[in-house]
Amino acid sequence: MHPETEGNPGVLYLVATPIGNLEDMTIRAITILKTVTTIAAEDTRHTQKLLRHFQIPTPQISYHQHNQASRIPVILEKLHQGEAIALVSDAGMPTISDPGYALVQACIAAAIPVVPIPGACAAICALSPSGLPTDRFIFEGFLPPKGQARLQRLSVLQGEERTIILYESPHRLCQTLSDLKMTLGSERSIVIARELTKIHEQFWRGSMEAAIHHYQSTAPRGEFTLVIAGKPLPKPQWSDKDLLFNLQQLLDQGLSHSEASRQLACQTHLPRRALYQMALTLKK
Repeated sequence: MHPETEGNPGVLYLVATPIGNLEDMTIRAITILKTVTTIAAEDTRHTQKLLRHFQIPTPQISYHQHNQASRIPVILEKLHQGEAIALVSDAGMPTISDPGYALVQACIAAAIPVVPIPGACAAICALSPSGLPTDRFIFEGFLPPKGQARLQRLSVLQGEERTIILYESPHRLCQTLSDLKMTLGSERSIVIARELTKIHEQFWRGSMEAAIHHYQSTAPRGEFTLVIAGKPLPKPQWSDKDLLFNLQQLLDQGLSHSEASRQLACQTHLPRRALYQMALTLKK
């Protein structure tokens, strides 16, 4: 068996768990959880349901935001003694918007190998079918709940040209949409993914203004991932000199005045008739 498909001594494994549908659990993740010595779980009661479903008998210890300072030395000691440990969060990939980041940092500082076991991630799951640009994006996780920290983060997002991904809870969704409207504008496109991979999975698409109206009349339920279009890039300004130069190049390639003006209109989104009149002033 390949060494990365089962728990090896002294290794911390970051094991992705389903974000809703249990069938999204990978075979490799199940094997790792079965063969490690211990599973460090964000909520042991929640993870126990997953372990029971896949008949995984491995014992658990808790590791979460409120005990990470005291738990990290314990986990490091176990790893130094040759135990294999899997870190899991309640859903998705560990360290993404959860306290696993601090444990990974401590392992790297202690020269302990850290191996990712990939799987479901709500951010990517929402982005891929959103219809918004996927070639460049940023993940912002949860915004600060209030105060100056929230205002500063929103201010930074105002000039962001990449697609933006946020997580949000149902009780704060409407306030966040309102704040985003004030910061990014009412016409900014947004896709709101709800209950990803679950029975009531839903994608809502529209403007920020329309999203606010929708959730004012429809009570938010479930966990939300917001995918927001980046700041529109300014349209290039074409001078008459630039237009004439490009038209002349097209004419030199053998295009007719009509074909040249039509092609340049597609590139510049300027009126074809006006470009045709300019083209008539040039010689083929």
